[in-house]
Amino acid sequence: MDTGQFWKLIADARARVADPAHSEAVAAQATILLSAFPQPQIVATEPVLQGLMAASYRTPLWAVASLINGGCSDDGFDYFRGWLIVQGREVFERSVADPDSLADLPVIGPPRIGKPPTECEDTLYIVMRAHEAATGQEIPADAFTVRYPELEEAIWDFADRPQMARRLPRLTSLCWPM
Repeated sequence: MDTGQFWKLIADARARVADPAHSEAVAAQATILLSAFPQPQIVATEPVLQGLMAASYRTPLWAVASLINGGCSDDGFDYFRGWLIVQGREVFERSVADPDSLADLPVIGPPRIGKPPTECEDTLYIVMRAHEAATGQEIPADAFTVRYPELEEAIWDFADRPQMARRLPRLTSLCWPM
């Protein structure tokens, strides 16, 4: 499984759910689709998924998650990046390159005002669950290793509105109105 095949899996999963904004449904469908692959391909998917998690492990995206969700813990940041992955390749790649571009998504807005959550813990378990469904066994513990990059050294204060407005102007105005 390579990155292109993984993104096709996510696109196929998004196409098969009634509402692609329902991230848990997309993750569940991706699990079902992946479980039909041969066991070696299922296992080979975990490094791809973890690579995307590592590629999105960036301070500006953590700031975005904090803005959108009204705060963001370490686990919450993992779940946000899981949500980001099931949005599909275009959204993922655009937001990694330009985090403020998430302001273009209709599901983004002030926290806790009827918007669907921008977190999807289920994404983190797509491969594990697909492997268990296909084989009845846990994925091998040595199936992958991942190394996360160091976070940006510049200090970000997610509670400092002027700083956030300077760094993420569109999202700050959307999610943290004056």
